[in-house]
Parts: sequence; structure tokens; C-alpha cells
Amino acid sequence: MKEEIRESILTIEQQKKLTMSGVKSVDAFSDTQILLTVNGKRVKIDGKGLRVLSFSEGSGNFAASGEFLSVRYGESKGKFLSRLLR
Repeated sequence: MKEEIRESILTIEQQKKLTMSGVKSVDAFSDTQILLTVNGKRVKIDGKGLRVLSFSEGSGNFAASGEFLSVRYGESKGKFLSRLLR
């Protein structure tokens, strides 16, 4: 079954608040890193004092606060896991 593609919009306000739509899952989080899955791709957010404020699996809306240093879109989740397990 093909995965549904959702529109994804990323907003960062003054490097302190991040909101994103189209998020399928929150895979891991700590005070320095958040890992998300968006349309089958891994999104890695690095920063300091990061906190997940909200996540709605139904709507795909996600919000976090802290000091955001980088946001990187990576390869598909399956490819990431296969590389990790080599």
C-alpha cells in the first residue's frame, strides 16, 4: 500500500518556536534532538533545550520550543534503518 503524501509546512519563529504540518510520527526526542517522519522521510531537528509542545497524529500538526540550530531532511525511513543495521 502506498503511503499518503501530506502537505508539509515548516515554520520557525525567532529560532525559538517550531511548528510543522504533515508529520506522520515523532520517532525520538531529547533536549538536543528531535526525529520526525514526514512523507516517508526522516527529519532531524538539532538544538538546545528542545521540548515537544504538541503532536496530533490525526492532523499531523507538531509544535516544539527551544533554541533551534538545524533542521535536516534525510533519506527515507527504511533506507536509514537499513544503513544503521549494516
